[in-house]
Amino acid sequence: MSIPLVDQPTEEKLVTLKDVSWEQFKGIEGHLQDNHSVKLTYLSGVLEIMSPVGDKHEKVKRTLGLLLETYMRELGIRFYARGGFTLEEPGYASGTPDESYSIGTEKEIPDIVLEIIVTSGTINRKELYKPKKVPEVWFWKSNSLKIFSLNDSGEYEEVNRSRFFPNLDPALLLDYIAMPDQYDAVAEFQQVIRNQH
Repeated sequence: MSIPLVDQPTEEKLVTLKDVSWEQFKGIEGHLQDNHSVKLTYLSGVLEIMSPVGDKHEKVKRTLGLLLETYMRELGIRFYARGGFTLEEPGYASGTPDESYSIGTEKEIPDIVLEIIVTSGTINRKELYKPKKVPEVWFWKSNSLKIFSLNDSGEYEEVNRSRFFPNLDPALLLDYIAMPDQYDAVAEFQQVIRNQH
């Protein structure tokens, strides 16, 4: 007798706690440091605890990363993939982007951070990266891609193109992220870039 498989939820699980001190946050973070399936985000007293369930988040993250890396390699743009490492402003903000890149040279603060949003929380994720002056924050959410660039007054404003890739149309990336086969998507995208340049 076979037992039917239970459908697994594909959305992320999110818990938001308010009025959390920095010390409380660091204590919770310490307890969860070995649990890699939990992502903590802290901003000015608000703590979000996210547990990605299912593979949509990972698939979009990896596909977008592979497409960007393919683009940079094809155009001979030097880059350093930084992955998801925690950017922290002690006492105020702590966040881990899904992926990050330094362009041209290795830097302590990446030039671009990617955020894949499957379940929206209450924290304004652009605010997480302001203290570290990350030049660009990219958000993928609901099959749309938005790019925010840090302006001279220290605020993020939405832009149509990345300052690092002015000839790359974000809509092109979306077409390939949406393809069901990741390998084919990256291979076709690579061919399109080669034909354009």
